[in-house]
Parts: sequence; C-alpha cells; structure tokens
Amino acid sequence: MNNDFEKTAEQAAAFQKIWAESWSKMMQSAFTLAPDSAPPDVLRQIRSGIFQALAQSWDEFMRSPEFLERMKQWMDSAITFRKMTNDFLARARNDLQAPSREDIDSIMLSVRHMEKRLLDRVNELAEQLRQLNAQPTDGSGPGRTVRTTAPKKRASKRATTRKPRT
Repeated sequence: MNNDFEKTAEQAAAFQKIWAESWSKMMQSAFTLAPDSAPPDVLRQIRSGIFQALAQSWDEFMRSPEFLERMKQWMDSAITFRKMTNDFLARARNDLQAPSREDIDSIMLSVRHMEKRLLDRVNELAEQLRQLNAQPTDGSGPGRTVRTTAPKKRASKRATTRKPRT
C-alpha cells in the first residue's frame, strides 16, 4: 500500500513539474518583446509565444512515460469493462432464454442477403420490362407489338346486293 502511495506521489510530482515548466516558458515567451515593436505586433508575439510554449509542453506531456502508462492502464480497464459487460449481458439473455447476440446477427445477415437477392431480381425484371417497352409499336399505344398476321375481315350483314329501281 505504501509503495502505491509513493508511486502516485512521484507521478503527481512529475505532472506538476511539466505544468510548471510550461507556464514558465509561456511567461518568458510572452514578455520577451522588442521595445520598438507596435502594439498589434506585441499581441501577435505574445499569442504565438503562448501557443508555441503550450504546444511544446503538451508534446512533452503526451510523450512522457507517466502519461503513456496511465493511458495504457485506462485502455486496459476499458477493454476489461467491455468484456465483463458483454459476458454479463450474454448470461442474462441466456437465463431469460432470449436469443443471443450471435443469433440476432446471423438472422440480420440472412435478411440482408435475402433483401439483396430480391432487389437484384426486381432490377432484372425492370430491365426486361424496359426492353419490352422499347420494341417497335404499331402506333396503338406504348408497349403494344406489331401484329404479324393481317386481321380477318368481318362478314357484312348485307350479303346480297340490291338492284337499282327502274
């Protein structure tokens, strides 16, 4: 327990040292001005000095072994927590006799495949319909094909001819 406390205190001291150095660099860069510079230039120099000092201090901080170790610990903890919650939820679904996540995923995959096949078939049918509508027509409307045989003539009700009256 005492060893953990000492380790934490050392890490806190290293963190404090990084921030103290960054603040001192910012103040030094902010107040190293040329006496003959105009006020807007002074403000630009202060701003660029502060940004440069911040960028440098953050770069040092993020590359420090303490920060990298903490990030590794945090990521390991997040992964462990995720695995524990997945296991807990899987057990709960199993106890409730509900379908598992893998079952639901496989059903969703099957539905997606079926949907794709149906859409492909509908596209094929639409293309066939487009081709049928593009065939030559006899002018009687869209999509009507030209007759290959001549229509039969209907027999007239007047089969006999009348003689003219004289």
